[in-house]
Amino acid sequence: MDVMADSKAPRATANRSTTPVSDTFKDFISSGWAEREEDAPAPREQTPYAAARRSALSKEYPGKRLIIPAGAAKVRSNDTDYAYRAHSAFAHLTGWGSDAVAGSVLVLEPTANGHEATLYFREAAGRDSDEFYANPEIGEFWTGPRPSLAHVAADLGLATRNLADFAGVIDSVDADTLILRDADRDTTDSVDGRRLLAADTESLETDGDASLARTLSEMRLVKDVYEVDQMRRAIAATAKGFNDVIADLPAITAHDRGERLVEGTFNRRARAEGNQVGYDTIAASGPHACILHWTRNDGPVVPGDLILLDAGIELDSLYTADITRTLPIAGTFTEVQRRVYEAVREAADAAFAIVRPGIRFREIHAEAMKIIAAKTAEWGLLPVSAEESLEPAHQYHRRYMVHGTSHHLGIDVHDCAQARRDLYIDGVLEPGMVFTIEPGLYFQPDDLTVPEEYRGIGVRIEDNILVTASGAENLSIGIPRTADDVEAWLARSR
Repeated sequence: MDVMADSKAPRATANRSTTPVSDTFKDFISSGWAEREEDAPAPREQTPYAAARRSALSKEYPGKRLIIPAGAAKVRSNDTDYAYRAHSAFAHLTGWGSDAVAGSVLVLEPTANGHEATLYFREAAGRDSDEFYANPEIGEFWTGPRPSLAHVAADLGLATRNLADFAGVIDSVDADTLILRDADRDTTDSVDGRRLLAADTESLETDGDASLARTLSEMRLVKDVYEVDQMRRAIAATAKGFNDVIADLPAITAHDRGERLVEGTFNRRARAEGNQVGYDTIAASGPHACILHWTRNDGPVVPGDLILLDAGIELDSLYTADITRTLPIAGTFTEVQRRVYEAVREAADAAFAIVRPGIRFREIHAEAMKIIAAKTAEWGLLPVSAEESLEPAHQYHRRYMVHGTSHHLGIDVHDCAQARRDLYIDGVLEPGMVFTIEPGLYFQPDDLTVPEEYRGIGVRIEDNILVTASGAENLSIGIPRTADDVEAWLARSR
């Protein structure tokens, strides 16, 4: 198994390469470099928390070898890649975030007392190789220097080995080896091949792998102290991004693709404050706000309309906020816009009011739906009463809000997605859980079931919620959310 691929750049093409190949040039470029001094860093803040997570995982899988790849870079087009981001489970277990080296692998080898963790990654190449100047995929001249084994070992508090040595792990794969399957296709294929040989069978049993993925997801349901702090920081950075957008509204409304300027303004803050955005920014103005995941962001931002901005900044630790605010572009809501907006806020407040340890996650959605049903019935939009609409056989009000009210949040914007239903939607809330509350109302511009004055209005209010020992904290409460406060927010920026 060629896990290093150091000597060649598979995507390099002979018809455009002009890299010098003479021995004279190789000798010259390999000499005359100053010695590099690399101080051992102090362990980063998340190191003890990552160690505790690995210990908890170890207890769940005694005697099993566990392979958690970071994943390879993903091709965007031909020989250009998307910005690299390690798999969330890998980052959670190692503490390696935006600076993780692509293709790395965490291995937990079973021992008599649990597991021994080793991080395999492609360490810095020496100047005696041609990689550093001739390999555009990983060479230092092309992509920057990589850290040494010693540096990463001190930084993350983990044993480290060169990625080339991972071939020995593959050779020792047996039936007691589990892998996080969706993290790296090539590594998974190599592990599967060895397991088939070891079992002398043509069919592969992957239930253990599925269990591992589920466990890794469920481990993130309750956040530790470090994670909660990262969420606070991500939300604070996101608040700055919202302020930036409001400050830029004059330029945004003047451009025929103002939504793109909204996206760009917010993304600029994301790159300045963290790693990048935690998900594609939704800058949905006017009727685009009725499209739940509008990310094309190519429309105008017109005074008199509303703009729904759903955005979050991902920190270098990879933890992300997920906030939505709906703003009147002209600075004030019309009567109908305010009516819809305040109905959504009332639903959000009602859902938040019941959050406390011991209730079930699904109750949050049910509480918000009571308000959505009541308001749409009050406005004459339902063919039945609110109480009848709430019955599972009817759900007329859901025409105007087809999505759920909450999802877990953390190192993924939709965190813990592979957790079992009885721990997620049917799960009991515990202190340390972080999730969204995000009701909305969306009246499509061609929806004949609503009066014309409602058509084309879309409103969502989304906050990030922490369950505490005695109740809950709205982590994003500092970003204005009542209609009056939103108008005052916009007025201050002008």
